[in-house]
Amino acid sequence: MWLPSFQLEGKTAVVTGAGRGIGRALAVGLAEAGADVAIVARTEGDLLEVAGEIRETGRKAYICRADVTNRSQVEAALAEVVSQAGQLDILVNNAGMNIRTPALDVTDEEWDTIVQTNLKSAFLMSQCAGRHMKEAGGGRIINVASVAGHMALRTGVVYGSTKAAMIQMTKILALEWGKHNILVNAIGPWYFRTPLTEKLLQNDEFVAEVLSRTPLKRIGDLRDLVGPVVFLSSEAANYITGQTLFVDGGMTIYGF
Repeated sequence: MWLPSFQLEGKTAVVTGAGRGIGRALAVGLAEAGADVAIVARTEGDLLEVAGEIRETGRKAYICRADVTNRSQVEAALAEVVSQAGQLDILVNNAGMNIRTPALDVTDEEWDTIVQTNLKSAFLMSQCAGRHMKEAGGGRIINVASVAGHMALRTGVVYGSTKAAMIQMTKILALEWGKHNILVNAIGPWYFRTPLTEKLLQNDEFVAEVLSRTPLKRIGDLRDLVGPVVFLSSEAANYITGQTLFVDGGMTIYGF
């Protein structure tokens, strides 16, 4: 019997927004699965800590301090990764943020900031990584979307719009790049304990509402996201592209 491997030995992964929260957990998880990992963020102090965790697994860590909404910085960062590691096999587009403003009060500045951070950065990273992957004969791209891109939630119109666009971008890139053996997928988390959600999840009433819509009746643990990303990065997912895997405790199947 042929059993597909979930191991990532010999692979090099790039994770954006890797300084904290989901990005940090995914970067370390990919290293534990065998990949060398390039971590990208704007704050070098956070990156140094994550690099230390990656190296403790026995894998190489490459630090890339860059603004992922800036094309020249993205191109320079990925060129440096390829120069040092010799390859770029996996890209995880995790960089993201939110400003919870009611739709009638959203400013142009808020719109531009969220769209650039959540959506433009993912496209720039994918486009640049895609060129390297095409030349190398293939690769994997995993976008960190959200259930907010699939369901109407009170996370804000701009955030939800960017995550819906990311899910659609995943499909289109998968369609265009399949012929180059570049597989593009996404994960869609529900609520996890991260710096972005910390204050919200200190509100007992809010947590109770979240749990009432979650069949598994718990807030997600960051470790719950590692397995799906390792799976989509591995040969076990060789025939999967253009899909969004919701890691949500069952939230998106909830009915009344």
